[in-house]
Amino acid sequence: MSVVWAATSPESGLFQPAERHSEVTELSDRFSDLRSRGQGYVEVRSPHTEFPVVTLAFRGDHAVIHLMRDTVRMSLLVGDGTVVTEAEVPVMNESVAFSGEFVLNIDRAWDLVTCFIRTWAPGPLGEWSQYVA
Repeated sequence: MSVVWAATSPESGLFQPAERHSEVTELSDRFSDLRSRGQGYVEVRSPHTEFPVVTLAFRGDHAVIHLMRDTVRMSLLVGDGTVVTEAEVPVMNESVAFSGEFVLNIDRAWDLVTCFIRTWAPGPLGEWSQYVA
């Protein structure tokens, strides 16, 4: 299955916004590389549409998932109770603190990203809360 994605570079630790069109295995390999380095940021979308885009930002065992429905609307996936207070994760090239309400265990988060890739439907991933920056 094909996917369009952009991610943190394992070498530099910086987000590379240039999208790649590849098989899911290449994305999985990049995620594994980033996971072994302890943190990363990944954007994923279908090769057939510009939106929705799902992003995964993680540091250690903590992750946050964003949903971009279009260029204006963004939501956060409600967390799984992994963190009560807050967690900091890299979003693009910035470290951002999120309330524990939106933090997931990294294994659960990656499972949800792969579920999105199989269906290209964000609804089944869980409860979404509109994000206001």
